[in-house]
Amino acid sequence: MIKKIAALLLAVLMMVSLCSCGGDKKAQRKESNEIVIAIAQDIGDSLNPYQMSSAGTKEVLTNIYEGLYKINSDCEYIPAVAEDCIVSADRKEYVFPIREGVKFHNGQTVRPEDVLYSFNTCLEQTKDSSLPSALNGAEFRVEGKNFIIDIPSSNNDFLAYVSMVYIIPEGSVEASATQPVGTGPYKFVSRSVQEDIVFEKFGEYWGTPASVNKVTCKIYENSTAMIAAINAGAIDIAPHLTLDQASGLGEDYDVLEGTMNLVQALYLNNAKAPFNDVRVRRAICYALDIDEIMQLTAEGHGTKLGTSIYPAFTKYFDESLTTLYPHDAEKAKALLAEAGYPDGFSMKVTVPSNYTPHVNVGQVIVKQLNEVGIKAELEEIEWNSWLTDVYKNRAFESTVCGFDASTLTANALLERWTSSSGKNMIGFSNTDYDVLISRATAETDENARVGLYKAAARILAEQAANAYIQDLPEFTAINKSLSGYTFYPLYRIDFSTVHY
Repeated sequence: MIKKIAALLLAVLMMVSLCSCGGDKKAQRKESNEIVIAIAQDIGDSLNPYQMSSAGTKEVLTNIYEGLYKINSDCEYIPAVAEDCIVSADRKEYVFPIREGVKFHNGQTVRPEDVLYSFNTCLEQTKDSSLPSALNGAEFRVEGKNFIIDIPSSNNDFLAYVSMVYIIPEGSVEASATQPVGTGPYKFVSRSVQEDIVFEKFGEYWGTPASVNKVTCKIYENSTAMIAAINAGAIDIAPHLTLDQASGLGEDYDVLEGTMNLVQALYLNNAKAPFNDVRVRRAICYALDIDEIMQLTAEGHGTKLGTSIYPAFTKYFDESLTTLYPHDAEKAKALLAEAGYPDGFSMKVTVPSNYTPHVNVGQVIVKQLNEVGIKAELEEIEWNSWLTDVYKNRAFESTVCGFDASTLTANALLERWTSSSGKNMIGFSNTDYDVLISRATAETDENARVGLYKAAARILAEQAANAYIQDLPEFTAINKSLSGYTFYPLYRIDFSTVHY
């Protein structure tokens, strides 16, 4: 009995000690003006700004890198390294006066020649296929303090693409793979693979200075370990939480709700049987009860989608497409029988295991598909395997994931599904769709352009290219001692606005 009491007292003392230690660490971080942010995945093998492919990598490294222009929290493109953009009447010449006194993290002053080097190098190395396409045939030149781009034909979204080219010192691209140098409010300090990446405030930043002196992004690919770390006081900010995770946190944290501006769907490999049959794809769409998925995984939070456009694109968002496939199990079964699968078929739903929202949605999808005779099985794989097997090699049947816009344009969300796009990992191919996207890209009349993009989005929906689900809600836990966290429409966790 005495031993049991002693053991119980020891356990209580250990818990008190752990909580006390967590509190001490938070107090120490506040005193030294530093924070720890939890991220769900490592940032990849290279810190090269032109080799970034995943949203998780971009949302961290945008604190280091900046372009001539950048996006703000109001979805506007604003000057950054450039102080202005002067566009010719025919919209084929763009003149960017380079802001005076902008410093790189190595102390060098940014020159127009650095911008020229950055654009040429980006086009040689970028993994984003939309950027070379947008800059195809462009000519770059330097005149005095100006960097000038001449393009062969006008492009409505050109400034958005320009903002994707991060400015680095001339000749530094090879070194940037391990020692990145940019112009952002934070500079790189160190990185430990699968552990953390550390940043510190850049004292010579040209813009509004950051408030926090040091930021450590701690990697937690295991969500259980991340929640334990939050509750132990080891984390100050944790973005991308599920509602369940956010609801279970202690009183030391506020929970902020936003939107991820993300198209979450059951993405189907249109190039692989039986998903190359539109009847099968439509059957899957009818089999899914989106309201139930949203209720079970997020208590109804989020916005139902019907295609690859989310509500932030107000004039392009067609709400009528969200009801194109109401849940109808009998219709799903009839379409399967018509396609030659009266007894259903077997399929795998592959999900990246470190993204809990996708795993949770995948579990409900498997259940709903089984109810119409499709013998679905959930397959959880590591993030790097998902990038290689699913996204790059397209060795999958279906997958639950989310896609955002590389630029805040309708084209960024819809162009990826054109036949020639390197991002078209589902193998969707439709001539009418390709023509509409091509026409929309060249159209100068805004109303006509909106109509073309909406018509293309309707083709995606009517062809059931994917089974669309929702624009995911965004829950972020933040230490109550902190303020100033800002949600952005594109992949970005902005350290600079956070302060004690």
